[in-house]
Amino acid sequence: MLDFMENVPQIPLAEGVTWVTDTITDIFSFIFEPIQEHFGSFMENTSNFLASVPPIIVILLVVIGAFFASGKKFGLAAFSLVGLLLIYNQEAWEQLMSTFTLVLISSLLCVIIGVPFGILMSKSRIAQSIITPVLDFMQTMPAFVYLIPAVAFFSIGMVPGVFASIVFATPPTVRFTNLGIRQVSEELIEASEAFGSTGSQKLFKVEMPMAKQTIMAGINQTVMLALSMVVIASMIGAPGLGRDVLSALQRAEVGSGFVAGLGIVILAIIIDRFTQSLNTSK
Repeated sequence: MLDFMENVPQIPLAEGVTWVTDTITDIFSFIFEPIQEHFGSFMENTSNFLASVPPIIVILLVVIGAFFASGKKFGLAAFSLVGLLLIYNQEAWEQLMSTFTLVLISSLLCVIIGVPFGILMSKSRIAQSIITPVLDFMQTMPAFVYLIPAVAFFSIGMVPGVFASIVFATPPTVRFTNLGIRQVSEELIEASEAFGSTGSQKLFKVEMPMAKQTIMAGINQTVMLALSMVVIASMIGAPGLGRDVLSALQRAEVGSGFVAGLGIVILAIIIDRFTQSLNTSK
């Protein structure tokens, strides 16, 4: 029954996939190459700028911001002061700024992409039925798999790290935006329509403010997922504390690995508390 298969040319799967990725890269090189060149330079310049600012000034600004963001309580401010001074003392400040740049830009892009798609899902059942499987695919695929197309399209460095982070971290913002808008009371929607509100007025003055807490919860999860990609992105050349963790694992250097890992934890706690404070603020 399988005799006909003998005449079918056997193409190794790896070679076939390589041919596909090479073809896509060649066709869309006019998109990938400028992104790699210009966006990569922008991220590198941003990281260098943050690293050039005196660390004491950055620490003071973060501590003051933490004090007011937490409702003028000293807990978060004290933790930020001690944690950032510890990182500075361990000479990991430049790596911290590279990590923060990667997380910041990845999170901003995730929000810029995720919120409009979440709004679209909340307004259209057809869009929801199409986007939901894509989000499921993005969330269920192991994070390491994102590195393959990232390297194929953007080589190595910060840019493929951002690409992998966007794919991994965007779904929570999309889902929570959709959920928050759909949970807005029907009575409020009808009242706004009765007063003659246009579609954009209803969205930006009624639905979005009422869904703020849910949307911010999704953004908080997106930022945390972007931060979780720091160590994984270091495998494709992304600089920062993740690279130190990876190097320590490869060389079995427990001390340096612990310091870099502790720096990531401190940064994660500070960012998490800041985003939560934005969610609870009136």
